[in-house]
Amino acid sequence: MVLYKFKLMSKKKKIIIIGGGAAGFFTAANLDENKFYVTILEQNSDVLQKVKISGGGRCNVTHACFDPRELVNFYPRGNRELLSVFTKFQPADTMDWFETRGVLLKIEKDNRTFPESDSSQSIINAMVNEVKNKNFEVKTQVSVSDIVKHDDAYLIKTKQGDFSADIVICTTGSSPKSLKLIQNLGHNIVEAVPSLFTFNIKDPLLKDLPGTSFENAEVSIPSLKTEESGPLLITHWGLSGPAILKISAWEARNLARLKYHFDIEVNFISKPMSDAEELLKEFKNSNPKRSIGQSKIFEVTNRFWNKILEVNHIDPDKHIANISGKEMATILENLCEKKLKVTGKSTFKDEFVTAGGVDLKEINFKNMASKMVPDFYIAGEVLDIDAVTGGFNFQACWSEGWLISQHLNSL
Repeated sequence: MVLYKFKLMSKKKKIIIIGGGAAGFFTAANLDENKFYVTILEQNSDVLQKVKISGGGRCNVTHACFDPRELVNFYPRGNRELLSVFTKFQPADTMDWFETRGVLLKIEKDNRTFPESDSSQSIINAMVNEVKNKNFEVKTQVSVSDIVKHDDAYLIKTKQGDFSADIVICTTGSSPKSLKLIQNLGHNIVEAVPSLFTFNIKDPLLKDLPGTSFENAEVSIPSLKTEESGPLLITHWGLSGPAILKISAWEARNLARLKYHFDIEVNFISKPMSDAEELLKEFKNSNPKRSIGQSKIFEVTNRFWNKILEVNHIDPDKHIANISGKEMATILENLCEKKLKVTGKSTFKDEFVTAGGVDLKEINFKNMASKMVPDFYIAGEVLDIDAVTGGFNFQACWSEGWLISQHLNSL
């Protein structure tokens, strides 16, 4: 009789993880295989798809920011809640976790952190192997249609059959279908809008210059009284790069309300107009016979410099000494205070990030448990948490997944 009781007490519980992305896999990789049977249900044909393509296929796994109080400043939504999360598991812990499993990491000059292999497959293999070694099950092309709570258990309905679980961990991402499943269980959903997107702009100054980059630029949206700085990139559609992505993240809801039609002002060289004017005048005085087209005065490409001259009908062969005050003012305005009209946004579907999701007031951030439904945990992009570009969105997934696993392992 005593032996029978012990067997009952030691019976493994069934966990279903809905979503085979970063948060779901990292949670599974850290769960105790002696306590749980774990099944990951992924609707796509491959797991960890965002991990695979992130950072241009290199996987920007985290960001070398090791102070939780500083780290949370990179999260437009969720910064207050994540402070306690990051005190328990932060980027240094992430780096240690992967390096312990043979994935050496490197910190680049902007503090973005990548595998030394420069291949996201290194990150994927570490997690997949960990899950495989625990004999956990991964089922792909399984789309969940409903989550039903029955007494002390859950029924997960799919077209491929039903699954039972004692505990459900929802790491589905932010698709409307996923959010509806959680809403049906009693959670409130903050409306999802795009974050981290590029600006569609048609302007003669940008035409035929895709791939042109600026090491440090300033971008402002005057109507919202907001500004960001950082690298900037001209694309086929308009402008991208960290400066644009950061401002799109912080102003995600405001830009949605504007229906992505607004004016921006760009300082391509991050210098005040007065400083730029001084540099131009000094160069003019020192090199009076140099042609304006061949003058290397500012940190911009020759193509961009000559495009400024072209669109403003300034002869590139003209001696710089002969440049008029009006022409000088035009050049400076294009460099330091260029006004551009944004007429839409572009997002890369596979790297799509949203602001919105499960209301954070309904989550216990000590263990990522739902306050509305028992034995139900939520992590990843399905929450109303998002970050600027640079490895921060993944770090939130790793940290949240770690909290869930350690809490469940301790039960």
